[in-house]
Amino acid sequence: MSTIKLIGPFRQLLPMTRLPLKGPISDDQLIILEDAGILVEKGKIKSVGRFDTLKADHTNAELHELKGDHTCLPGFVDSHTHICFGGSRSNDYAMRNGGKTYLEIAKAGGGIWDTVTQTRKATEAELVKKTIKRAKQHLKNGTTTIEVKSGYGLSVVEELKMLRAIKMADGQLPVDLIPTCLAAHMLPKDFMGNEVEYLEYIANELFPILKEEDLTNRIDAFIEESAFTKSQITSYFQKAKSLGFDITVHADQFSTGGSKVAVEFGAISADHLEASTQTEINLLANSDVISTALPGASLGLGCNFTPARKILDAGGALAIASDHNPGSAPMGDLLTQAAVLGSFEKLSNSEVLAGITFRAAAALKLQDRGQLSEGFLADFILFHTDDYKEILYNQGSFKPCVVFKNGEIVFDKHK
Repeated sequence: MSTIKLIGPFRQLLPMTRLPLKGPISDDQLIILEDAGILVEKGKIKSVGRFDTLKADHTNAELHELKGDHTCLPGFVDSHTHICFGGSRSNDYAMRNGGKTYLEIAKAGGGIWDTVTQTRKATEAELVKKTIKRAKQHLKNGTTTIEVKSGYGLSVVEELKMLRAIKMADGQLPVDLIPTCLAAHMLPKDFMGNEVEYLEYIANELFPILKEEDLTNRIDAFIEESAFTKSQITSYFQKAKSLGFDITVHADQFSTGGSKVAVEFGAISADHLEASTQTEINLLANSDVISTALPGASLGLGCNFTPARKILDAGGALAIASDHNPGSAPMGDLLTQAAVLGSFEKLSNSEVLAGITFRAAAALKLQDRGQLSEGFLADFILFHTDDYKEILYNQGSFKPCVVFKNGEIVFDKHK
């Protein structure tokens, strides 16, 4: 059997190439290939071009010829999720919509600490099972790479349990899970010390094990009045960088300050940014930090969206992620959220699609996905349509019919 496969023809193929990482993108900048095919070898793209030409030039290729109209896009990249957790926070959601404040919900036993409690009760095997189930749903919706955070353990033992569960789940899935340590999510209620002492404990006791077991190369922190301040997090991030970890930041969700920390520490991304003003927007735009909008959190909390239009117009790089978590963003549907963000923030189709493909890949420092081009992973998704504009027009209700990962079909809605 040939090691080369030819897949197609696609009525339209959007390679998402030759587009800028930063700033606005108009739809007339999109390259749209018609009657195209993808040549795959050893899980990577060997060539993209007209199907008939590729077929004639590679007569030895294993042929996967499609019937009907299909539009092909790169597999989506979700660069910010919390899908490894125990329990549910449906009660929080009901209370919040009933008018209760964050503090009132926390006093009633809800909030992040509720998920911490339930996640600690779960075994590693149970967390593996739950993470796999959620990841498979993302895969069905076209996401072929998913970042997954810890942060509901908040102790060395429990954070290790989560990160080991994420690593184990990754080994049992066709989708790629990219782990991130978010031990700096909040000061745990059962820690006998202050914020600085907790961060020092995590940095000294947990970081070396993360390296030893190769559990993650990414360290995240929640910079917020209810979590950690800039002064408290400084030595924590310094320690992380000295050990070679990449930095990412939960920034400017309810108050500003986090984006400045992200820029000062050369973070790969600053995520949330719902509270960012023009000052923070300009600061981010003039840096190499990827700004990540999390519309799922805005929908879950009923608050403003990330100022995505202003970020792009200032020259910033905008990724869009689902923030799938049990508290503020339980929906976990990246395509729906991105489409809604596009409507409210007046983003072009190309800006939305860039935000969930190659710009999201950049937010994870992954240079081998998010585009359909020679040498990239053969991660791509098909929609039953002859016009790519139908995808966002249907605001997430129009789902992929086939998902390819490394050139293999990992989801087919007809089977």
